[in-house]
Amino acid sequence: MGKKANKITSWIFSLGLGLIPMMTLGASSQAAEKIYFIYSPLMESLKIDSLKSFAATGNVPLDLKFYLDIVGADTEERQLLQTALTRKIEIDPVLLARSLKTDEGERLLESFGQVVNIRGGRNGKYALRGAIIKSAFEENGLTLLNVLDNLGVDVQVDLEQLFGFAENVSTILAGTERFIEEVEQLAKQEAKFAAVADYGQRPDLRKMGIFAVEMETWQLADQKRDRQFYAQIYRPQKPLGEKVPVILISHGLASAPEKHRNLAQHLASYGFVVVVPQHPGSDLAYLEEFAVGYQRQVSDLQEFVNRPLDISFTLDELERRNDTEFGGRLDLENVGIYGHSYGGYTALAVAGAFPTPNFEQLNEDCAAEWGIFNNALLLQCRALQLSPESYNFRDQRIQAVIAANPVNASIFGEAALGQIEIPIAVVAGSYDPATPFIFEQVRSFPWIRSEQKYLILEEGQAHVDISRLDLGITGLLDRIPRLNLPSPQLLNDYSEAIALAFFQVYTAKDDQYRTYLDPAYGQYLSQNEEFKTFMITQDSLPELETAIAEFKQENQIDIN
Repeated sequence: MGKKANKITSWIFSLGLGLIPMMTLGASSQAAEKIYFIYSPLMESLKIDSLKSFAATGNVPLDLKFYLDIVGADTEERQLLQTALTRKIEIDPVLLARSLKTDEGERLLESFGQVVNIRGGRNGKYALRGAIIKSAFEENGLTLLNVLDNLGVDVQVDLEQLFGFAENVSTILAGTERFIEEVEQLAKQEAKFAAVADYGQRPDLRKMGIFAVEMETWQLADQKRDRQFYAQIYRPQKPLGEKVPVILISHGLASAPEKHRNLAQHLASYGFVVVVPQHPGSDLAYLEEFAVGYQRQVSDLQEFVNRPLDISFTLDELERRNDTEFGGRLDLENVGIYGHSYGGYTALAVAGAFPTPNFEQLNEDCAAEWGIFNNALLLQCRALQLSPESYNFRDQRIQAVIAANPVNASIFGEAALGQIEIPIAVVAGSYDPATPFIFEQVRSFPWIRSEQKYLILEEGQAHVDISRLDLGITGLLDRIPRLNLPSPQLLNDYSEAIALAFFQVYTAKDDQYRTYLDPAYGQYLSQNEEFKTFMITQDSLPELETAIAEFKQENQIDIN
């Protein structure tokens, strides 16, 4: 096994096992004494006491030495393991217990339990969950050693299976880097052949437009669905023209309309009316109800259906109010939509992805070996609990779509995404752990058959604004060495400028902005920046498909 794989394997043991043995409050009070490592035809045991001794002194007992020699751990990696054994993870134990009993938590535990078994070969998910939760409630807190002490039963780990796990991690990381470089090179190649444009002499789309913006909140009630929600409306004062273009924004899971205030104000300052509806079964308020025990899941299962219907109902409401509140000037036949994450799913559904869900694709991906590495599947696989019917949420009023970090590849698949014919831009982040670039954007972008499509990659973008994270996550990030992140303002500049250009061209029908929808504009925005943005168009699709085919041929992980 190569050194790179060894490092990843050691990382999994030192950090991953600190998380793997983390998942019924009714766990046995008896402590586990040994972990058994199977490396066919050998089975070697590791005493928990040996790990305690190593954590306290740094001296390596013989049984631990055998294990460390197998994984090829060097001095630095042994030190990392020693530190990881007693490092305390600060987390609300009640919230942790609830999270591990959600559908997503059960799926995650099921996957890890295939590697960490109860001795004899049974899936270890219940022992893992019980040990994690019990440890989190204890005075010493959630540490690897405390989890191991609370396992209640001896467990066994198949090293060959775990090595395969590590090799898959290595392949995915290498593949992600490969496709980042591929998109970068394709963007540069397209920019070489672009018409010369001096962006420095053109309007700077990163700056606010000429219109003052006012915001109001509507309380909406869909009687047919017995569903109440609010929508924030951003409107420019004294917009120009006979028709006023309209943009809808769909927020992500555990988010809210307020989270998109900056983008909404930016677009409205250029003459758009921007409407941001709440999705009440998957928003921040629902998450807060989950956190205090009022809900059993992080989101309501029916949100896969209700979210697209929220968009259509909001458009219906705009039509009802158009004459009285907007003088009949809203252009509701050419509406644009921007969706982030779960909102990306929502936007793609109303843009024409059909069938929704694609149960055939979803069943295949949720059973795939690589599925554990795609966090977006934790949400998508819940859709398998829906009644097995094909929903068609296409709303013909939607005529342009931006899907940012979308949850999409498995719940739609090639068959559904291939139905989208309107102009589309897909935005991805190179640091995104929630909807990984390699699985959720690289994989699905070629499936979209629209002739006007763009893939935008933002370096360092991690799905959400890291600066706003709480629940102790920012403190955890501070402890990660050499972690460098772009400023939120830079990423906002990239997103707002390109979104504005896209909607000006395809929603407001203003062709003078088309020059901004060129890979050369991404280069201009990125000049002198450490973290850059890259744009490719339909023209680069053959090269991207070739790179995907080569990756599939070289590796056992099928991303397409």
